[in-house]
Amino acid sequence: MSTKKVSIEEMADAINEGLQEYADLAAEDMKAAVEKTATAVKKEISANAPVDTGAYAKSWTTKKTSEDSQSLQMTVYSKNRYQLAHLLEKGHANRGGGRTKAYPHIAPAEENGEEMLEQLIESALKG
Repeated sequence: MSTKKVSIEEMADAINEGLQEYADLAAEDMKAAVEKTATAVKKEISANAPVDTGAYAKSWTTKKTSEDSQSLQMTVYSKNRYQLAHLLEKGHANRGGGRTKAYPHIAPAEENGEEMLEQLIESALKG
C-alpha cells in the first residue's frame, strides 16, 4: 500500500483503489485455498476408499467447474467408477435379501475439507 498524499477530491478514488487491491489479493488467496483443499479431499478419499483392485481409489480426480475473477469452484469426482461411489458410501440391498456393509469414505473427507478450507481462508486473510 502506498503512502502518497492525496487531496480531498481524490480521496474516494484512493480508497476505492486500496479496497480493489485488497479484494484482488483476497480472491487469489481464496482460489489457492480452494485448489489446495480439493486436492487434499481427493487424496483423503483415495486413501480411505475400499480396496479390491485399487481402480476405484485411483479413479478420483479434481476439475475446475467454474472460475471468474472473484471465485473458483472445483469438483472432486470419480472419473470412471462413479457408479460405485454411492453404493460403497451408503451400502446397498442384496438381491437375496440383506444389505452390504457401508464404507463411509466420502463424507468424512468432505467434512475435513470444509474445516481445512475455512482455516486456510482465515489464515490467508489474517496474514
